[in-house]
Amino acid sequence: MKLKNFFSKIKIDKHSLLNALYYQLMGALICLVILFYLAGGKNYFRLYGELNKVIDTYDTITKNYYGKVDKEDLRDTAEATTFLENVEGHYEGLGITIKLDTEKRITIVKVFDNTPAKEAGLKENDIITKVDDIDLNNKTTNYLVEYIKNNNNKKVKLIIIRDNKEKEITLSTSKITMPTVSSKIIDKENNIGYINITIFSTVTEKQFKEELEKLEKKKIKALIIDVRNNSGGYLNVVTNITSMFLEKGKIIYQLKDDTKTTKIKDKTKEQRDYPIAVLTNRASASASEILAGALKESYDAIVVGTNTYGKGTVQKTKKLQDGSMIKYTIQKWLTPKGIWVEDIGVSPTEYIEFDNTKVTDNQLDKSIELIKGKIQ
Repeated sequence: MKLKNFFSKIKIDKHSLLNALYYQLMGALICLVILFYLAGGKNYFRLYGELNKVIDTYDTITKNYYGKVDKEDLRDTAEATTFLENVEGHYEGLGITIKLDTEKRITIVKVFDNTPAKEAGLKENDIITKVDDIDLNNKTTNYLVEYIKNNNNKKVKLIIIRDNKEKEITLSTSKITMPTVSSKIIDKENNIGYINITIFSTVTEKQFKEELEKLEKKKIKALIIDVRNNSGGYLNVVTNITSMFLEKGKIIYQLKDDTKTTKIKDKTKEQRDYPIAVLTNRASASASEILAGALKESYDAIVVGTNTYGKGTVQKTKKLQDGSMIKYTIQKWLTPKGIWVEDIGVSPTEYIEFDNTKVTDNQLDKSIELIKGKIQ
């Protein structure tokens, strides 16, 4: 078994991890001696590479890890690639979102502007049946995504069905900037703005500022920020976005490690004073919880929905020599009032479950109702 498989899904406490690493290292060293003498050293360099990964991982965790290792995954290369693509805000592709329809056919849900897909004429509801003559019947969406991403010649031929007619489209992949923020006026009568953030990636701060400025040019009187199903992202990104609203000196969050607690405060002159509501659910995690907690406690924003996920730790990632990645916790984070949200989440001001039997979004409707009462 390759040593990297040892780290792919390990969930144990720190003491057990160190023991496991020790015995794995010792076992590998014994194998090294045996292989060197029995195989004339032919396998030395392969094994040496694996041992380097053990040592690299061991060194990183023992020097930096805060608390227990349980709940943390030590990820392999494929997982690391997906994680980085999401938070970096860029990926190699066509510029479409796809899903399996009720008949298990790969269907285009959205086509993004300024992408190869848009330029080639792909449209929402197009059904993709083949890629480079490969039949996609019974294939997953992930199969198509991975095929396109790993296509060396950067060009693919798609067979699509539109209006019951088959059509061939050939297009090239390119580096796509992921749209992570969208906005609109949600209530024209009361001029309430709405911003949805899907993830806090490297491109999110710029996109958020642009969308916020668009709304403010329309003289919004209140704002709803939707972070439902937002799994988080970069700490500095959510810090900078939150700083756009808070008064200078207000606490955004607190960081706690083994020796001290540090209050992270807004250092900017930029601030707002109109009413804000934040929409959350149980899939709002990490950076989303920081935003919700900060605006609730340091801005007096309304939080509408359900408790958030409850991820009260700050993580760092390290890329290992072979390209794989480990992800480890270095600190706890607390809300401005010192609440650790681990396993409990940020509590909403107005608790309301999403009702999928309703024609409209009942959580959004409630946030509009509540925020209208705060408009002066």
